[in-house]
Formats: sequence, structure tokens, C-alpha cells
Amino acid sequence: MTADLPMRPLAMPFADRVELRFGKAFPVVLVVDRDAVPRLREVLDEGWKALQASAARQEGGE
Repeated sequence: MTADLPMRPLAMPFADRVELRFGKAFPVVLVVDRDAVPRLREVLDEGWKALQASAARQEGGE
């Protein structure tokens, strides 16, 4: 996955889910239940913080 990859969310209220589409012609789809959305956000945030910490360590010469 890269920054230029198209990503589109689609709320599916009838199914109580969110569909995330990655790509254009033949997208990969991730369907997330409403109850799992906060956990997905937490996991992504944890990963982001770990990347930032790693970059900070590399900049610091550790």
C-alpha cells in the first residue's frame, strides 16, 4: 500500500459495517463491523506511533 493508492470508504448502515476499497479497476475490499472500527483505528495508531518512534531513533543516531 502506498500514499497514491486510491482508498474509498463506504458506510453500509444496513449491514452495520464499513467497506474500505483499495485500488481502482479491481479493488481489494476490507469489510469491518461497526464494533471493530475503534479497534482497527487503535491498531493503525499504534503502528503509526511505532513508525514515528523508529524514525526518531534513526534521526537521533541510536
